[in-house]
Amino acid sequence: MIKYIITILLTFSFNYFSQVNKPEPILEKVKEEFNKIEDYQVDVKIKVDIFFLKMSDREAIIYYKRPDKFHIKSEGFALLPKEGLNFSPLELLNSKYTAFYEKEDTIKGIITAVIKVIPLEGGTDIILSTLWIDTKRNLIMKVESSRKPSGNFSIDLDYLKTSEGYFLPSSMMFTFSVDRSMLPKGFDIGNDSESVKTSTDSKKPKNGTVYLEYSNYKVNKGISDEVFDEKLDKK
Repeated sequence: MIKYIITILLTFSFNYFSQVNKPEPILEKVKEEFNKIEDYQVDVKIKVDIFFLKMSDREAIIYYKRPDKFHIKSEGFALLPKEGLNFSPLELLNSKYTAFYEKEDTIKGIITAVIKVIPLEGGTDIILSTLWIDTKRNLIMKVESSRKPSGNFSIDLDYLKTSEGYFLPSSMMFTFSVDRSMLPKGFDIGNDSESVKTSTDSKKPKNGTVYLEYSNYKVNKGISDEVFDEKLDKK
């Protein structure tokens, strides 16, 4: 019901912009650009800034295979939201959605089209996403999403051109809200001055941020499906 109410409101708000700038062709070009990627393997350096989790910077390997296979080879990431770490425009745009062109905006000197996307299928907890799209390279530069029952996240991206000629992220900043009440029962969040607050403050959602730097892409070289079998990692 919430999705349909938002759809109606946005229809009136952005009807003018939709007539001038249709969002569907822009989003289709984003899909076409990413559909050039059959699979990739990439080294990644990860820095975590989350109030309940003390973790040193570490390195990992990320594997992706179209349309939705994703695996990160490292330890200690079970509690991190997967929406950012395995972000793919195909996951959002391959399902039914309604889209509205909102405005033109500039990010890091790049002119972008700002488009709001509302998923219409029940397979996601995303209620609304706002995308900043570089229409010259057909790349998503920024994402802000609202989730149910609560919580938001944002993704900021920079890109590099791989040796194979594909544009893929060079860095990503993934920021998300964390509700302490949703942590596993008995989970130890530490006793430092930031963790121990008044009981009222401790119940408020806080933001966590994950920084990723990518290097050494290997694109469309072929990756076995076994790489994505989590059971093999536990042997």
